[in-house]
Amino acid sequence: MVKIRLMRVGKKKQPSYRIVVVEEATKRDGAVIQVIGHYNPLSKTDELTVDVEKALGWLEKGAQPTEAARRLLSRAGVMKLWHERRFGKPASGADPLPS
Repeated sequence: MVKIRLMRVGKKKQPSYRIVVVEEATKRDGAVIQVIGHYNPLSKTDELTVDVEKALGWLEKGAQPTEAARRLLSRAGVMKLWHERRFGKPASGADPLPS
């Protein structure tokens, strides 16, 4: 099974993370299939960058995000777009389409 998860990079006590697509059995810092973004929690603005099209492509192929990755993808708006593509309607809590 393919997972979307975080891979820790950075110096000791200065973590930053890559959002990566990996096989489920791969170690935390093992071989990756593709890097789809990065996250730096130590910057003043919690720097988060996600390639939305790559992330949506992997979700459509069946990749399962971990809880931490799901939160970051939600913050970037990817999970909402994926829900709309999958079910053809806005996610709950979103404004309905004007008639």
